[in-house]
Amino acid sequence: MSAATVTAPRSVSSVSLTKSPPTVTDPALVRRAVKAAALGNAMEWFDFGVYSYIAVTLGKVFFPSGNPTAQLLSTFGAFAAAFLVRPLGGMVFGPLGDRIGRQKVLAVTMIMMAVGTFAIGLIPSYATIGVGAPILLLAARLVQGFSTGGEYAGASTFIAEYAPDKRRGFLGSWLEFGTLAGYIGGAGLVTLMTALLSSHDLTSWGWRIPFLIAGPMGIIGLYLRMRLEETPAFAAEVEKAESCRPKVPLREMVTSQWKALLLCMGLVLVFNVTDYMLLSYMPSYLTSELKYDETHGLLVVLAVMALMMIVQPFAGALTDRVGRRPVIAAGCVGFLFLSIPALLLIRQGSLLAVGLGMAALGLLLVCFTAAMPAALPALFPTRVRYGSLSIGFNVSVSLFGGTTPLVVTALIGATGNMMMPAYYMMAASLIGGAAVWFMTESAGRPLPGSAPAVES
Repeated sequence: MSAATVTAPRSVSSVSLTKSPPTVTDPALVRRAVKAAALGNAMEWFDFGVYSYIAVTLGKVFFPSGNPTAQLLSTFGAFAAAFLVRPLGGMVFGPLGDRIGRQKVLAVTMIMMAVGTFAIGLIPSYATIGVGAPILLLAARLVQGFSTGGEYAGASTFIAEYAPDKRRGFLGSWLEFGTLAGYIGGAGLVTLMTALLSSHDLTSWGWRIPFLIAGPMGIIGLYLRMRLEETPAFAAEVEKAESCRPKVPLREMVTSQWKALLLCMGLVLVFNVTDYMLLSYMPSYLTSELKYDETHGLLVVLAVMALMMIVQPFAGALTDRVGRRPVIAAGCVGFLFLSIPALLLIRQGSLLAVGLGMAALGLLLVCFTAAMPAALPALFPTRVRYGSLSIGFNVSVSLFGGTTPLVVTALIGATGNMMMPAYYMMAASLIGGAAVWFMTESAGRPLPGSAPAVES
């Protein structure tokens, strides 16, 4: 049986949350939805993993300079630039997803992500075309940023609206499982290439290989997403409107949801600052700032991400039992009190100490990666869920998450204080903790504006 909503004669009671008949979910269809959504997230983070781990090489290819720090800053500047257009992508794709459907928009974002990543692998080097090389790199990053503006909010909304209420945390956690899988795939490929190729080969042609792989990945992801049906929650909204969903003005998405948007931005801030700090910045921190052996540093971070993947589904199931708020709060408290000890371990330099410090940060990060895919969509009603979540998520990521590597690198350069990463994560945890204090628990409850979702 496919996912369907039992309908009733139209009346005020029949469309209210408490009176609506339940939506009975189809387990096979839910699994397909989770796989398709997670693959898109995996592709996005495959690119991030490649870009972060090969940042030093990209600096040499696109930003030749005698100063390694200047090269790294330029590379991370291009990395951060993509996040500046993410809110624009969210403002376009989010409202569109609330109007024409989640599945159609997610297919478009998949195509754009694949094209943007694949294009990077074709760009000539600075030595070949001069200043045109970094300009083309920036253009490709902007295409990626624009497309990802509609990706995470759409994927998390897609899974949340398909999942039964009592298993939304567990099923949503597979979205971030895809993130980790994509990151490990990208970072692992760079690590293998670093070990097998000489520095000259890596700089001259080897760096292109990971980006060119995005083409086949995009085709597979598009195929999976095109085979999916629209979510039951959105289908019910269309049925109530008796046609295509009416356009909701962007202004209304903000003004009518400003409290939820502030909560969303606070939660996303702590989630993404710690995420990008650990997964994007730490590889470069180990090699550029601490002069740690490049290959061993990459392997340590890969091992931590593998540990996070193992824990991720269990942590997601835990949020269904104890709630999203306690799990997210535990992560905030952990980062507040353990960031300094963890970074001191990492700075100690031995392989064991670096591994322990990184593992501690990784397990704390799981508190967010396991809970957020279910917690964030539950902040908004179905009518504006994709659009409002896209706006709140991407504004916060653009201002605080994607800029983390650039800001922390600049802070260390300006102050000479190597503990800046810890201080930055502690500040983010305070903001996230305030958001958790004001948010409402959503575990086991229907999404706002939707009928209860049950498995039978």
